[in-house]
Amino acid sequence: MDIVFQWLLLTAAVAAGWLAGRFSRSPERSRRVISDETSVRDRLQFLFTNYSDQAVENFVQSLAVNRDTVSLHLSIGAHFRHKGETDRAIVIHQNLLARPELPARFSPQVTFELALDYLNAGLLDRAEALMHQLMGDRDYGRRAASQLIDLYQQEREWGKAGQVARTLMKDGVDPELEKTLAYITCELADEALKHDDRWGAQKLLKEALEYDRSCVRATFIGMTMLIRQGSFRDAASQSLKVFEQNPEFGSEAIDRLMKLEREHGDIGRLVKKLRKLYATWPSTSLLLALVDSVERASGRPAAIDLLRMELEVRPSVRGLLRLVEMAGYEKGMTTDEGRLVSRIGHLLLANRPVYRCVNCGFSGQQLHWLCPSCKNWETVRPIQGVEAE
Repeated sequence: MDIVFQWLLLTAAVAAGWLAGRFSRSPERSRRVISDETSVRDRLQFLFTNYSDQAVENFVQSLAVNRDTVSLHLSIGAHFRHKGETDRAIVIHQNLLARPELPARFSPQVTFELALDYLNAGLLDRAEALMHQLMGDRDYGRRAASQLIDLYQQEREWGKAGQVARTLMKDGVDPELEKTLAYITCELADEALKHDDRWGAQKLLKEALEYDRSCVRATFIGMTMLIRQGSFRDAASQSLKVFEQNPEFGSEAIDRLMKLEREHGDIGRLVKKLRKLYATWPSTSLLLALVDSVERASGRPAAIDLLRMELEVRPSVRGLLRLVEMAGYEKGMTTDEGRLVSRIGHLLLANRPVYRCVNCGFSGQQLHWLCPSCKNWETVRPIQGVEAE
């Protein structure tokens, strides 16, 4: 009896609201509001939270399907999906598609909602099929293509992701899509390199940079290829391009450059390069690399003086710890207190995230070219500040 009573109340409440809105709006305004799923969902939230799911489900089964009630069906289905009850959402959207009285213009919208249900349920093959079915639709084709790209990236099917992205590119220039396509192409280049297909990797890297000249990943892969070929000087020059593409990734470039120069470079030439870079794009990693090079070229006192002077202008925890260690060893002050300060400082830094997504705030100690949280490319970057760069 309780369920029946709740169902009757729900029916009366929805009917009253629908009739009031029906006769208080002009036909043009009515069509606009009915198609506004967000507005309908907000108005129904009270009903969702005050009546049992069984009552809502019974109401849906008995509700007619026409142009005035489709948005109501969709809102209820989306409500169940957002609650995590994906099975119920699938049933609602499947039943809606199967109803012959469903107006044809709503079919793409219902299909898209059903595809989202399948994605949430992990039924990726079904979701993929429906998204492909929508690719040519005027209203939902682009949204379906974006979902397909995300799906293929999740499954690491880079070839399929690139194919869909190139299809979207036919609609016009889109900087974000160009960046996505550049990084997808880099993934293909990386796979080619793993299979020792250097010619294929080189071709793909060129293609990636044509999509996005600022693609840092392409530069790093190109540097790896040059090192494998024994072109160490060219590889060092390649790393410097990162500062022009995106100086926020300068610390990543410096790590690679320092390793290369220690093994194959000239220390005098390296100091000049680092001084020039630091004057234009100052950072903690670049300063410590410069200090290390000056110490090797001119001795520890010169390196200490340089580090102390720069820390006055650009303080950093990592720089301070390096100064404490260098000054202590230089003056023979390797006391227990000095070692304790150094140890505590390094422990503090060890527990701090090194990278953070500038789009969603995801953070961690590993560089991800594709953010695991918001699924955007090149938004996870080295953290800036006193405790980082």
